[in-house]
Amino acid sequence: MHRHHNGLKTALLFAALFGILLAIGGLIAAGTGSSTWIWIFALIGLATTAYSYWNSDKIAIRSMRAYPVTEQEQPEMFRIVQELSAQAGQPMPRLYVAPTPSPNAFATGRNPQHSAVCCTEGILRMLNARELRGVLGHELMHVYNRDILTSSVATAVAGLITSVAQFLMFFGGGRGQRNVNPLAMIALALLAPLAASLVQMAISRTREYDADEDGAQLTGDPLALASALYKLEHGVQAAPLPQEQRLVNASHLMIANPFRNPKAMFSTHPPMADRIQRLEGMARALGQH
Repeated sequence: MHRHHNGLKTALLFAALFGILLAIGGLIAAGTGSSTWIWIFALIGLATTAYSYWNSDKIAIRSMRAYPVTEQEQPEMFRIVQELSAQAGQPMPRLYVAPTPSPNAFATGRNPQHSAVCCTEGILRMLNARELRGVLGHELMHVYNRDILTSSVATAVAGLITSVAQFLMFFGGGRGQRNVNPLAMIALALLAPLAASLVQMAISRTREYDADEDGAQLTGDPLALASALYKLEHGVQAAPLPQEQRLVNASHLMIANPFRNPKAMFSTHPPMADRIQRLEGMARALGQH
């Protein structure tokens, strides 16, 4: 089976994010004669990251207005998650259901001991037990791979770059500039946030590939997840989530992009056709297809 080296890709993408940040910081230091502001922005970014990471489960659950469910209320979902958690030797996460017909699912939480898995009412109606097991295996692997930390750091650094770039725009024409090309400063201030957003989205896409592969290994059934993704692609187009800010902020956590006709370049999710093709390749390697 072809390996995609997503761990290495993620490390390189993080290096690109920090490279953008250092480039802006260098211009600020050169233009103002002081690096104090870059440290202030760094501390703000660190605090924001820590808060988002520590409260990631509460923030995401609240954004979807999800409610907790028990074994009696969702016996199939409970049984699958209990079985897969035990198989992985991990604690069982809390279970939630979001009251929306749009089919989707996500997992969140700072570690396996403080994690939650959420399915929408739409996905529970759409998928059969085998497909739901594939989806829940994918979501559990996001928790086990510590993807919430990865996405929290990427989001915080991208946000920090945007804030610093805005600061750079403010000082772009200042009289205190020393040996700095103002056009270069303005160009970097405009392009850096776009570049940071693209890198952040690329990190999210590599994490989705990893969760697909690792989740399929956990369940031993790549074709179940492939079938679920096929249904989700069409289901989301038929019943997308509204592009409210609270939902946009949580969309990168979901197994499928929850909005209608997302632009590929700006999507936090890989193309479904590519994900399905990779899973079918896994199945062939396992002699299942």
